[in-house]
Amino acid sequence: MTSDEFTGRCFCRAIRYRCGPPIYAPTLCHCESCRRIAGAHAVGWFTVRSGQLAYAAAVPQEFESSPGVWRAFCSHCGTPLTYRNDQRPGELDITICSLDAPAQVVPADHLWMQDAPGWDRPQDGLPQYSAGRGPSDR
Repeated sequence: MTSDEFTGRCFCRAIRYRCGPPIYAPTLCHCESCRRIAGAHAVGWFTVRSGQLAYAAAVPQEFESSPGVWRAFCSHCGTPLTYRNDQRPGELDITICSLDAPAQVVPADHLWMQDAPGWDRPQDGLPQYSAGRGPSDR
């Protein structure tokens, strides 16, 4: 594996993937949708060009979680894997912790803090955005 290639999988190993490197700084998202999808206070994401993701065998199940937003997960074990938004064509977000080596992709900030529960106040020193990053912040 080169530094330009990453591998990952779902919990049950039914889905394995290879992808290219992040095209933006990785992030921790605290929005309500991500929290509910994962059942966690935040989800780590990194973004690749959509053509840079390839599945080894099985492919994830995908559903439209809100208009124009598509999320993919393993239909066997439920692992959340990807997020794509019709307003960002050519880009695909992948969950950091589905990587075989998640330490390779380090989050740079926190998004959607306005949706975070009152007890979720990170003290890691990373920038925190009330909503999403603007195009100039990527």
